[in-house]
Amino acid sequence: MKPRIAVLGCGYWGSNHIRTLKSLGALYAVADANQARASAFAVEHECLTFSPDVLIERKDVDAIVMALPAQFHAEFAIRAVEAGKDVLVEKPIALTVPDARRAVDRAHELGRIFMVGHVLRYHPAFEKLKELVDAGELGKIGYIHSHRLGLGKFHMENDALWDLAPHDLSMILAITGEAPVEVHGQGAALLDHLSDFTHLHMRFPNGLKSHLFASRLNPYRERRLSVVGEKAMAVFDDMEPWDRKLAIYRHAIWQDHGQWAFSQKDADYPVVEQGMPLTRELEHFIHCIQTREEPRTGGEEAVRVLEILTAGTIKHN
Repeated sequence: MKPRIAVLGCGYWGSNHIRTLKSLGALYAVADANQARASAFAVEHECLTFSPDVLIERKDVDAIVMALPAQFHAEFAIRAVEAGKDVLVEKPIALTVPDARRAVDRAHELGRIFMVGHVLRYHPAFEKLKELVDAGELGKIGYIHSHRLGLGKFHMENDALWDLAPHDLSMILAITGEAPVEVHGQGAALLDHLSDFTHLHMRFPNGLKSHLFASRLNPYRERRLSVVGEKAMAVFDDMEPWDRKLAIYRHAIWQDHGQWAFSQKDADYPVVEQGMPLTRELEHFIHCIQTREEPRTGGEEAVRVLEILTAGTIKHN
C-alpha cells in the first residue's frame, strides 16, 4: 500500500509536488492558507482538501510534503511529526539553525522520517557523477566549484545565497562527505539590502577547497557543477542536452625539465539514465516511509547546509 501523502502549500513548488505525487498514485490531500487555491487543486487532481491546521491532525494522512514560506517550515514540521506524520520539507527547512535543529531532533525523537527537498541530489547525472567519484575514477578530489546564475526569482525574505545555493551545497557535501571547517562569503546587493550576487568559499578538513557563485541578476542562465580530481575532471551541466549533461575530462599533469606539462583527452559523456529529479525524489520519500530507511537527504544534511548559509551570509545596510 502506498502511503497517503498530503501537500501543504500550493504555490510554485507545491504545485509541482502535487502533480508528481498524483502521477505516482500517492496524492491524498492538499492544503493552503488560501482555501480557494487549495480547492482548485483538489478538484483538478481529485483529492481531498483541508485547512492547514486540520490537515496536521488528520489520522488518515501518513505524510506531508511542506512547500511553505521558509519561516513557517520548522513550526509546521514539528507539529506534523508530533501528530505522527513523516515529512518532506522543501529547502530551506528554516531560517535559523536553532529552528532547524529543533525540527530535526523532534522528528528523530519520535521516529519519524524527516527529508529535505534537495532535489538535485536525485538528478541522474549527479547520481552518476557521485558514483564515479566514489569509485575513484576522478582520483583524489582537490577542488569543486559551482555556478548557479540567472535572472530572478526575487524574494523579499531570501537573498541569492539562501534561494539558489542550497542545492549546490547539498551536492558539494555529498561529494566531500564532511562539513567545511572554514566558510567565507562575499556579496553585492543592487535592488535592496539582500545580496543579488554571492561568492561562497569553503575549506574542508582534508584540504579540499570549493567555491560557489550564485546570482539572480545575470543575463544568461548557468547551472554547472565542476569537480577537479587528480586523474580527471567532471562537469555536471544541467543546461546541456541529456546526453551531454555529464562530461568527464581525463588528464595528466607532470614536470618536464623544470616546467609543467599536461595532456588532456576529449570529453567522455557517460550514459546517464533519463528521469525527472522530482519524481525520483518523491519515489525515494515513499520508499523511506515504507521501509523506515534514513533519507539520502535527511535532516542532518539540511542543518549542515543551513550552518553554511548562515556563516556565508553578508549583511547589507
